[in-house]
Amino acid sequence: MASAVAIGILRVVLHLPESGSLKSKRMVVSSLLSRIRNQFQVAAAEVGERDRWQLAELAICCVSSDASHAGEVLNRVLAFVEARAADAVLADVSTEILRV
Repeated sequence: MASAVAIGILRVVLHLPESGSLKSKRMVVSSLLSRIRNQFQVAAAEVGERDRWQLAELAICCVSSDASHAGEVLNRVLAFVEARAADAVLADVSTEILRV
C-alpha cells in the first residue's frame, strides 16, 4: 500500500509600491525567495506578474506525509513573508492542500 502524500501550495501576490524598475523588484523578490527556501526547505518561485515593476506573484510548495504539517509549514512561511517583506503589501493570499 502506498503512503499518503500531502502537497501544500501557498500563492502570494505582493504589491511593491517602492519598486521603480524590474531590477529593483527582482532584487527584493530573489532575496525573499532565497531566504524562504533556505529557512523552510520548500520550493519557492516567482510564477506571475514577471514583467510588472510593482507586483510579484510567488508560489511556495511543501511536500509532507501529513496534511496538517504541510499547512503549518505554509502558515510559518506566510508569517515570515509578512514580517520580512517590509516594503511590500500582501495583495492576495491563497492556500491549497492536495492529497495524493
